[in-house]
Amino acid sequence: MIRKCKEHGYFRGKICPDCGEEGRYVLDDDREERLGRFVSGALRHFPEDVGIEMDSLGWVELNQLCDVMKKRYKWGTMERLISLVESDRKGRYEIEDNFIRARYGHSVDVDLMSDYPENDLPYLYYGVSQEEADMLLDNGISPIRQCYVHLSTTFEKSREAALVHTDNPVIIEVDANAAQQDGVDIVSVNADIVLARGIPPEYLSVVEPEE
Repeated sequence: MIRKCKEHGYFRGKICPDCGEEGRYVLDDDREERLGRFVSGALRHFPEDVGIEMDSLGWVELNQLCDVMKKRYKWGTMERLISLVESDRKGRYEIEDNFIRARYGHSVDVDLMSDYPENDLPYLYYGVSQEEADMLLDNGISPIRQCYVHLSTTFEKSREAALVHTDNPVIIEVDANAAQQDGVDIVSVNADIVLARGIPPEYLSVVEPEE
């Protein structure tokens, strides 16, 4: 559920996490999920199929996306679209100067490497299954169903992401500092996720959790 606090803006849940106020109703759970799936598909995977134009950096006109959305969902409004973006705890999307785009997760080819700041963390993390670990350590990490490799900024975040796919993940540590010094482009898209076209194997090692 998405609600709006007069003081702190849009939030997800029943009460504002900043002040405890109930806020004004904006979107229920079912419509939030449906709208989220539509926006994800439009901005990450099939913009042409839904009838929107995307530039090389992944930007789409906000009004155009809203118009297409309204044709599918009569209850779809600009406020509800904006509330979905601004209340998203994972920072999936961004709005700037009446344009909107996904920060990560693309299967369509967009150039994000030239439009986000260079990563400034010395180490990054990537969670995989036991079966995948040895292969990646030998061959490096390459994108599979997406345009970019998605790395986590912390051990905990990488494990959280990996647990979606495997019960006992192996966490690979990426020596981002060395990789970037050697010319591997790695950019930061939000506090939790950084992107790369690929990571060669010489920068990878298995890291054990701290006791």
